[in-house]
Amino acid sequence: MEGQRRNDWRTLGGIEVPKIAGPDESGKPPYTRGIHDTMYRSRLWTMRQYAGFSSAEATNERFKLLLERGQKGLSVAFDLPTQLGLDADDEMSEGEVGRVGVSISCLDDMRILLSEIPLDKVSTSMTINAPAMILLAMYVAVAEENGVSQSQVRGTIQNDILKEYIARGTHIFPPESSMRLITDIFEHCATEIPAWNTISISGYHIREAGSTAVQEVAFTIANALAYVEAAIKKGLDIDTFGPRISFFFNCHNDFFEEASKFRAARKLWYDLITERYSPKNPKSAMLRFHTQVAGVSLTAQQPLNNISRVTIQALAAVCGGTQSLHTNSYDEALGLPTEESATVALRTQQIIAEESGAASVVDPLGGSHLVEMLTTEIYDAARAKITEIEEMGGALKAIEAGFQQREIHEAAWNHLMQVESGDRKIVGVNHGVLEEEKMPPVLKPDSELGSRQRKKLSALRSARDSESVELALQNIREGAAGDSNLFPLVIAALKQDCTLGEIVSAMKDVFGTWMAPSGF
Repeated sequence: MEGQRRNDWRTLGGIEVPKIAGPDESGKPPYTRGIHDTMYRSRLWTMRQYAGFSSAEATNERFKLLLERGQKGLSVAFDLPTQLGLDADDEMSEGEVGRVGVSISCLDDMRILLSEIPLDKVSTSMTINAPAMILLAMYVAVAEENGVSQSQVRGTIQNDILKEYIARGTHIFPPESSMRLITDIFEHCATEIPAWNTISISGYHIREAGSTAVQEVAFTIANALAYVEAAIKKGLDIDTFGPRISFFFNCHNDFFEEASKFRAARKLWYDLITERYSPKNPKSAMLRFHTQVAGVSLTAQQPLNNISRVTIQALAAVCGGTQSLHTNSYDEALGLPTEESATVALRTQQIIAEESGAASVVDPLGGSHLVEMLTTEIYDAARAKITEIEEMGGALKAIEAGFQQREIHEAAWNHLMQVESGDRKIVGVNHGVLEEEKMPPVLKPDSELGSRQRKKLSALRSARDSESVELALQNIREGAAGDSNLFPLVIAALKQDCTLGEIVSAMKDVFGTWMAPSGF
């Protein structure tokens, strides 16, 4: 979040604006009206731009540019091989290195990615799931090399594997083994990396796959409850890890439904955690969330229209009380964001913050008959859906049966049929259609990156101590077969120049792999 805000709050016409309109329920359970007493009056949400493309060098330059232009937190996009725990020189990585994010295969890649970034001052979010432990270990290892201790680094790893089985497909290990890795991270970070958000439970990808707003809330919170249960089963107290749980939601086109969704989710999380676990720390039941506007809503047709879509969605997220926000660039339906489009996306947030008045009042839509009705409807429907999942044995059992996947597929099909029939209008697609004009410039990934990464990894493997590497990997295999925390073993392996793919392979030797019932 940004620095201190002004003290005199008035409209453009000079009318004094109260901190909150109506009953002063901000910062109080069940947090429907916001988790902080003053919300954006004290500090703005963290403005993040999701960035990562081609090489670590290129992404590092983009990070520096965004920080220079006012961004307050980094958000790292990794390429598909990295997300799947594959090295850039793996034959399965061919043609995908650096295409949809930055390629990170070894500790030196992370050093380059974070070069000259003040890691004791900048909060970093990393969208990584199956190999989340390894990427976080790389991050803290580089921070320590730069004199920043584990206790000083701040940020978030997504680390939400259940939604990968449901909606996205970049899982590696079977569910039970994946849950073990997640609870190892909870345990390690509770004492060693206390300012790090150890999981960002994601409804974003569930919504991108085609779910409704109610399904997004229900499936996300059902997943969150599964993580809580796994951590408690491991012997952790809710107040040990609960305050570092965060959420990641989508913000789609229906302005009032989306703002109401966030209000309902806060109350639902508070009610469920309080009823079931009676935490002593109020932060354990406080739903904090990052928002990204809906990538699936962006159109390749008339791409400049996407600026309007992003603005409406971002405003809904702010009115709903987000703690952090990413605004998509208008050209993302065509390719990776250009410098120009990324700047427009960041400026959109800054205009909302400084010019719209939306940040002047806590819960500006609270009290609206429509918003209060939608908040109640979403709460009730999502809670009923969570009960249905729990009657199947919980989120894990429902995933293994393909329940959430089928529900999302049906919702996505219904939406597509509405668009195809014209019942739901999408400007530029089935309404307001024009002959295609000249498209904006599109950023192209570095076509030579794969070759350079292969050469780099070959040189790394030739120069390192092979005996130390094999010993470190064997320690990981033994740790995976036992019950010791794997995080310190992963850091030790990275310091011996073991690669991402080698560490994942060592885990696969014990955990195996898994394919979901839907075929993901």
